[in-house]
Amino acid sequence: MTDQAVDADGVQLSEEAVVESGFLGRTRELKELRADIERAGLDTLSGRKAPRARVLLIAGRPGSGRTSLAEELVRQVADRYPDGVLRARLSEPDGTRVPVERAARELLGTLEVPAPAGAAEDDLTEALRGALSGRRTVLLLDDAADAEQVDALLPDSPDSLVVAVSGGPLTGIPDVRPCTLGGLDTKSAVELLARSTGSVRVTVDPRAAEGLAEECQGQPAALVLAGGWLAARPKSAVADLAKHLHTDTDEGTPVSRALHLVHASLPATAARTLRLLSLAPAGLVDPHTASALAGCSVSGARTTLDDFAALGLLRAVRSPLPEYEVPSCLQPLLRGLAETHERPAELQLARARMLERTVRLLQSCRAITETDSPHAREKLLGMPRSLRFPSPRAAADWLRIRRPALLAAARLAVADGELDTLARRLMSQLVRAMVAHFGTQAVASDLYGIHGLVLDVAERRRLPREKAAALLNLGDLDARTGRTADALTRYRAALDAGRQANDPYATGRAMESVGGAHLELGDFDRAADWFGRALTERLARDERADAARLYGRIAAAHTYAGRYGEALRNWRAAVAVYRKSGDVAARARALSELARVQEYAGRPEESLRTCRDAVQWARRADDTRLQAALHLRLADTLDRLGDPASAALHRSTAERMLEEEAEEAEEAEEAEEAEEAERAGQDDSLPEQEANACEIRSPSAED
Repeated sequence: MTDQAVDADGVQLSEEAVVESGFLGRTRELKELRADIERAGLDTLSGRKAPRARVLLIAGRPGSGRTSLAEELVRQVADRYPDGVLRARLSEPDGTRVPVERAARELLGTLEVPAPAGAAEDDLTEALRGALSGRRTVLLLDDAADAEQVDALLPDSPDSLVVAVSGGPLTGIPDVRPCTLGGLDTKSAVELLARSTGSVRVTVDPRAAEGLAEECQGQPAALVLAGGWLAARPKSAVADLAKHLHTDTDEGTPVSRALHLVHASLPATAARTLRLLSLAPAGLVDPHTASALAGCSVSGARTTLDDFAALGLLRAVRSPLPEYEVPSCLQPLLRGLAETHERPAELQLARARMLERTVRLLQSCRAITETDSPHAREKLLGMPRSLRFPSPRAAADWLRIRRPALLAAARLAVADGELDTLARRLMSQLVRAMVAHFGTQAVASDLYGIHGLVLDVAERRRLPREKAAALLNLGDLDARTGRTADALTRYRAALDAGRQANDPYATGRAMESVGGAHLELGDFDRAADWFGRALTERLARDERADAARLYGRIAAAHTYAGRYGEALRNWRAAVAVYRKSGDVAARARALSELARVQEYAGRPEESLRTCRDAVQWARRADDTRLQAALHLRLADTLDRLGDPASAALHRSTAERMLEEEAEEAEEAEEAEEAEEAERAGQDDSLPEQEANACEIRSPSAED
């Protein structure tokens, strides 16, 4: 008699309930796993409360259906965990271990918990445990490489459940009993075959179907490939395939034998495309990726991918885009086929074509946001139609959906070591597209990783200019997340690299950033000194706007240190530079700061005169918010000088100006929303298939 799955209360589940999601077999394993959830752990038996979530381990070889079993278990018990299901993959398709930091960051993103860019692994895992504290959550950790990965991500909540999938035992995690998978039972294996081939061929020769299931050792991945092969050959009998597999001299696994059979039966062009899919970043393939790898049209690649999905070689991803996933159990086998049938130079050429196509798509994705630039429009129209996006919203959706593959492409390009020019172009365009569509703050974590890759390439290729740019970008992100000491180290290294490259921009920028870090750390003397060094560089090159800004930063450092005389002298110098350059708005702001310092210095009459002067220049600059702020400062100063009536007049003026500005802003926002809705209604489809707040400098000619 076949085992029946049992729910948490000991009630038997019907076979229909077990397979309603399309899952087959494994009733005994499901029964054991569900019973394991309720099993008293070692802490409970010893009278202690369980300190962490219960961990269930599903162990098996790739292709054994271990992830499908985990998903079915999670589906059956999900209603007992009202705070939802979280998923993380802990190995890349090629078997590379995913860093715990990246997995924790992805999980925090799913929970919509902000994670500082560049935060350490311990800080992220602690934040994850804090976010999961007190929740009843299921955490599915797929393809765990080792126990350390799982242990670092375990919630401290005993009411949560962790389902880990791995190739073997997770030694080091206490109180875990693995559920080790073998093959499917014969009935389920034959039914899985029938789903692809149709029931007729299985019904007319049931013994042959059972023999084929035995040849596949009940491995779901092998059975899916066998079913796809039969489905593509309606006139072939099940016994024919069983005979092919039986006489195969390959001593590999059932999955590898089935894959070799399918590969050998494909037309030469399709077989080559299949082999080259092993190069797809993160195992994610879209028509553009396949088209670039194989050197064919996008429409032809889409047809080929659909054919592969029908054969069980790919899995279609639920997405608005046509996107597919290479099963992880097939990834190393396809890589082996590629290395056997393709010359290394051909594989490198295919990889280069794929990266070049990705660069062009990112250029198009960014260019469509520059609607006011004639040059960008001309460049966009010069691209092939298949590379163009119909609207900015479609481009943003593409960028969001393809983000994992794009980031993986950058990592793989840098790891390759032989395509650094393409890698640099790819990372530059990826940063610019992300910033253009989502803003620097929203993608800070991704930018941190990309700039780290840029730094790796710059150090490997001895490119000091790009090294300085990467260090400055990383330092800025460190500074924004409160790691000022780390930022200071980055800025000093950037200064050395800028001097080595003889790059005045990088050198001056690094000096100013070093000063800003010292200012943040409260070392006002060093801050003023470094700002002064940067000022000397700017004055030598007659860069007036930057010089005026640095005068203001020096004044701010002196103000914090209580040296008001030096602060006033530098603010007056800034005002003088802005007056010469004709920058009315900047002159008004500098006068406003000068008035503030005069007030700090105990000179209210001078502050009053300067503030009134600033109001006049702010009015000329049409800066309503600055005018309102200055009127409020005038009111405070007049109060201290004993003129409450004039103070009240200035306060009412400021309030009126702020109210009018708020109304105008609200009207502008409504108009913008209406325009966006109209654009979205005109075209909300996805494609067939540089505004840079976090700049990567243009690559130099050397490489």
